[in-house]
Amino acid sequence: MTEKKKLLLITSGVLLISLGCMLWAPKAAGAMTVKTNIATSEDVTQPSLNDTVTTISLTFTQKIDPKTMTDAIKLYRIEKNGNAVEEPSTIKIDAADPQAIQINNNAMSPLTQGEEYQLTISRDLKSTTGASLVNAFVGYFATNYQLKLAGNMDLNNERTQIHIISDIHLGIDDAYTSTVANRQPLVDYLGQLKASPNVKELVIAGDFLDFWMLPMDYTMPDSQAAFYDAVAANNKTVVDAINAIIQGGEIKVTYTPGNHDLLATDADLARIFPGINQARDSMQGLGSYVTGTNSEIVIEHGHRYDFYSAPDPISNRDITQNGTSILPPAYFYARVGVSSIIEGYPKSTNTFPELSVDKTDADQLNIYRYAQLWKALLTNVPVNESFADAAIKTNIDGYTQTYAVNDILPHQNADGTLGMNLYQDIESTWEQREAINGVKVNIATSDAITKSADTAFIDSQAQTQIFDTDPTKRIVIFGHTHHARITSMTNPASQKTIYANTGTWSDHATGNPTMNFVVISPPKADSDAVIVNLYQYAVDKTVTQWAEGQVITLN
Repeated sequence: MTEKKKLLLITSGVLLISLGCMLWAPKAAGAMTVKTNIATSEDVTQPSLNDTVTTISLTFTQKIDPKTMTDAIKLYRIEKNGNAVEEPSTIKIDAADPQAIQINNNAMSPLTQGEEYQLTISRDLKSTTGASLVNAFVGYFATNYQLKLAGNMDLNNERTQIHIISDIHLGIDDAYTSTVANRQPLVDYLGQLKASPNVKELVIAGDFLDFWMLPMDYTMPDSQAAFYDAVAANNKTVVDAINAIIQGGEIKVTYTPGNHDLLATDADLARIFPGINQARDSMQGLGSYVTGTNSEIVIEHGHRYDFYSAPDPISNRDITQNGTSILPPAYFYARVGVSSIIEGYPKSTNTFPELSVDKTDADQLNIYRYAQLWKALLTNVPVNESFADAAIKTNIDGYTQTYAVNDILPHQNADGTLGMNLYQDIESTWEQREAINGVKVNIATSDAITKSADTAFIDSQAQTQIFDTDPTKRIVIFGHTHHARITSMTNPASQKTIYANTGTWSDHATGNPTMNFVVISPPKADSDAVIVNLYQYAVDKTVTQWAEGQVITLN
């Protein structure tokens, strides 16, 4: 054998021995990772909200050494002001999976609802190979309330919860009111509410007693009080159910105005609902209700930000008798819409005039935008009547004439400019109207005209007008859009905030559910967690959660 071959064999042997050592040598301990079966957050002030939590499962990437579990995994309940109190727990390795650990309270029951918890896993927890987590795990979560109108044991029969409903639209005649089929379910819900041991407040956030949903040929009675008394009589079961709650004295009932009832006065509501609390602004037809542990909750209808539905104390006062009219233009649209429904959405021969506009004139351009919005709206609610016919009877808010649809629509003047018979100059008075109506942040007129019909735009005003301007307000509830939703936002202090829209109790809400309500559960005596949920009521008297709940902490 040559020396070269001997050297090659020796070298090969060394390589084989080295490779064998590498294959048989124990592996160095690598880092573990973990996944939880519940949602958690790293921020104690923004815990993740989970529905019923009974078993917390931790799944690791390696098998766990049971000898290292003692004191390595802890579950705490976060008390008021952030104090962490250890929750007595049973912690064990899953019998079916040596890489999983299960955590339960000692009673093996669901964790208490409406609480914030902290889960910690230290690096003292080891795998069977000696691996640990790269960093200690700390996760925060809260447990949601399960709504039980008959009573929730975790609320200890205490009255703390706030229920908010809106857009009930009780009308004077079932032939054209928008809430008929849903009226009895509303009565059932109110009855369950009255019997509940956990309800502290009921807030009715506008569009309650409806004077907009009337056909064009309807003539209002000479007395506004007579009209509202007739609405109450037509909806006696609902009125009786609300009055029973008020008279029971255990639940505070509050009303805030909406656009469909913006003429209903304090006296009208007090006469029909003796003892009701009313949250009103100095401006008729507006109001916001502030409540909560730290006055952190604002509830209003939301129409003050809507160009077409906000009270208009400027337009048309030269033609109304009382000189104090506030009806906005959407009132006339509602009257046309009801006639369209009654007439079965007929094929209409009406046409819209072609308008030309000087785009360099901001006011003229806004009138043109206003015309285009009206064209889009009225195209969806055709009527048999000609737009030129005097068809819309009034006898309300100082109006005495019978108007044509053309009185609302912009037209081309002889000099080529655009103008209107009703709501003349409305495009140039929006900023002034905002100031009178208490709008904090100016909405550009062009945006107000083109976007007010967009539900997302109205929803966004919770952020712009309230969260961004008042750091003490953390929860805002609107109605108005009929679009039930709940979402989180953030204020300038980087605190989580919650916005919810109550939806409607009308029989129909295009593309949206009906019979919705919001429930706010304030913190318990030893907690900082406020939980907001959106629910839907059903004809069979059951309640389902419509959307994922949200939680904030106040400290």
